[in-house]
Amino acid sequence: MTDQTRPSFRAALSNRTMQMTLGGFAFIAAAAGAALAVQAPAAVSPTDVSPANRAAIEKIVHDYILEHPEIIPQAVEKLQARRLSGTIDASRSALETPYAGAWEGAANADVTVVEFFDYACGYCRASLPDLAKLVGSDAKVKVVYRELPILSEASSDAAKVSLFAAERGQYMPYHKALYGAGKVTRDTIIAAAAKAGITRSEAESAIASSKYDSEIQSNIALAQKLQATGTPTFVIGGQVLNGAVGFDALKEGVAAARGK
Repeated sequence: MTDQTRPSFRAALSNRTMQMTLGGFAFIAAAAGAALAVQAPAAVSPTDVSPANRAAIEKIVHDYILEHPEIIPQAVEKLQARRLSGTIDASRSALETPYAGAWEGAANADVTVVEFFDYACGYCRASLPDLAKLVGSDAKVKVVYRELPILSEASSDAAKVSLFAAERGQYMPYHKALYGAGKVTRDTIIAAAAKAGITRSEAESAIASSKYDSEIQSNIALAQKLQATGTPTFVIGGQVLNGAVGFDALKEGVAAARGK
């Protein structure tokens, strides 16, 4: 992954604030239109409402929004959640199909938790025991790990060795060893690989290889589609959870996905 990739990813994330603002204005316009539609008979379009009635309805909507401005972010949030759910459904296969052995938990799971992560991310490290607890307490959950190395060049090196480990069936040993090693550097990557049974030469070859670039770029594209705000980002059912949300939130997300 090149240095140009990380800035472009961050730039894409910064657009989310503008999208939310525009969404608020769109909601106000839609609210007025919806009110007109409700007030008008089913066989009459809003454009057929008399100017006097239209003005009265628009004033009611205007005054209500001014008195209850909290409904705007609530409505925008609901709209965003609905759109994200549709995006997730359209990308479900790409999200939940792991790269080789980059997963843990139940092979025949009824709910799949997807984590976008960076080995240099402290919050991702903090989420590791939460995911282990989730998998250990629920025999029908699978966790699919998707590398999103956006924090440093070492992140990209670590991700490449991670994907190599996934091909070798040594993913989780490497994954846990590297998170347990502290700061991500070339030395800690090599040491974690060794603990997983990967030689120095194999790890260095993976780092030098361009073989894994397409997988990493695919993960970045997926994260942008889902309006991820950084790492970790979790996808459960139709929800996107940003940040180290903790075990309880993960468990609730699984229950919600299972209930649909």
